[in-house]
This record gives sequence, C-alpha cells and structure tokens, in this order.
Amino acid sequence: MRVSIVLGSLAAMLALTACQTLTPEERRARDEATCRGYGFRPNTDQMARCLLDLDLDRRADNRAWQAQVNRDMFWSPVVVERRVIVENR
Repeated sequence: MRVSIVLGSLAAMLALTACQTLTPEERRARDEATCRGYGFRPNTDQMARCLLDLDLDRRADNRAWQAQVNRDMFWSPVVVERRVIVENR
C-alpha cells in the first residue's frame, strides 16, 4: 500500500514538472530579475551584459546536453545478445 502511494506521488510530480515550459517573455523576466538581484540596474550596459551571459550559459548547457545525448545514443557500442537454451533430456 505504501509503495503504491509513493510511486503514485512520484508519477504525479514527474507529470507536473514536464509542464514547466517558459515562454520567451517569462524567461526574459526571470533573467532580468536575476540580474537585478545581482545589483545591475535596468537599461545599462552592465545589465545587457548580464542578460547576454545568462543566455550564453543557457545555450552552452543545451549544447552540452545535446552532445551527451548524441554521444550516448549514436557512439556507444551496440550489444546484441542471443541466448541459447539447452534442454536436458
């Protein structure tokens, strides 16, 4: 009973986290809030540089993730296993 509750809870959390897609406007607002939290003032060169750095970091993370997925999917060795079942008579 307890295991089914835990598994159900985990499935529900997984389903909810899959729905967290940000629009470009929401992402920009979060990035601006992050940069303001670092102490940068809006409409300054330093704020623009902070926003650019956040975007570049996000893109680099995405490229690294894609490279990892591609490496694991296309360059890993393929293992084919054929089992032979021998019956004793």
